[in-house]
Amino acid sequence: MADISALTTLIELATKDVDEAAKRLGRAVRAVEDAQQKLALLSGYRDDYASRFQVTMTTGFTPMAYRNFQGFMDKLDQAITGQQQVVRDAEWRVEQERNGWRESERKRISYDALCSRAQKAENLKVAKREQKETDEQAARKLLYKR
Repeated sequence: MADISALTTLIELATKDVDEAAKRLGRAVRAVEDAQQKLALLSGYRDDYASRFQVTMTTGFTPMAYRNFQGFMDKLDQAITGQQQVVRDAEWRVEQERNGWRESERKRISYDALCSRAQKAENLKVAKREQKETDEQAARKLLYKR
């Protein structure tokens, strides 16, 4: 069975790994939230711009204004598509960090279980040794009484 102090050291290291993995996961979650906010902002801006253009259409506009509108809408659509990819990438990163955290936590729990088993085995050895000593003392007392 592994040495308890070595297992305790492994548990401490694994706990640090779990903490670091949790921090990385938190940062990844915040990155997703930020990316989603930017996407919502772009989408809202696009909707607002399209609404304003609808109002402008009722009053009339030049072909140049229409080309400018189309060009700007195309650029907004490209920006939205790019931001959607950023959101997907950030979500993928969250999943990777979550898996890393789970693995670190699994390892820490395994070391903890090993340490508990080692501690139980050590306690059993101590109990057996104490019982043996008690039995030997009782046998000696009995031998001296005769």
